[in-house]
Amino acid sequence: MYEWVNLISAWAIPVIIVFIPLYAAYRKIPVYESFVDGAKDGFDTAIRIIPHLVGMMVAISVFRASGAMDLFIGWLKPICERFGVPSEIIPLAFLRPITGAGSLAFTTDLISQFGPDSMVGRIASTIQGSTDTTLYVITVYFGAIGIRKAGYALKVGLISDAVGFIASIFICYLVFTA
Repeated sequence: MYEWVNLISAWAIPVIIVFIPLYAAYRKIPVYESFVDGAKDGFDTAIRIIPHLVGMMVAISVFRASGAMDLFIGWLKPICERFGVPSEIIPLAFLRPITGAGSLAFTTDLISQFGPDSMVGRIASTIQGSTDTTLYVITVYFGAIGIRKAGYALKVGLISDAVGFIASIFICYLVFTA
C-alpha cells in the first residue's frame, strides 16, 4: 500500500502537467494564449491587492514594534504554564494568523532549538499545519475581489485558528505522551 502512495505522489504532478496542455490541444483551446491572458489577469490582481498587503504589513510592524505582542505573551505565559502548555509556542499563536513566512521561521527556530522530536517541536509543527494565515488570506482574497466588509470572515477565521491552536496542543499531548 505504501509503495502505491509513493508511486502516485511521484507521478501525480508530472501527469497533470502533461495532461492539461494535451487536453486543451484536443479541445482546440489555444494553450499559450490562454496562459498569457491568465498571466495578464494575475498581474492586474497583484496590482489591486498591493495596497491591502502594504496596509497589513504596516499593521503587523506596528503590532510587534509597539510591544503589544510581547505584552500579550507576558499575560498568557503564566496561564499556559499552569495548564502545561510550553510557553515557547505562545508567539506562534499570534504569528500564524498574521504571517506564514514569519510563523514558519519561528517554527524552524523552535525546532532547531528544541529538536523535531521534542514536545515543543511537535506542537509547533502541528500548529503550523493546523492553522492558517487568516489575516493574509482575508487581505489578499477579499482585496482581490473588492470585498470591504470582512468582519464575520475575520471572526470565524481567528476562532478557527484558536481552535486549531488548542487542538494541536491537546492532540500532541494525547498522541505523544500516551
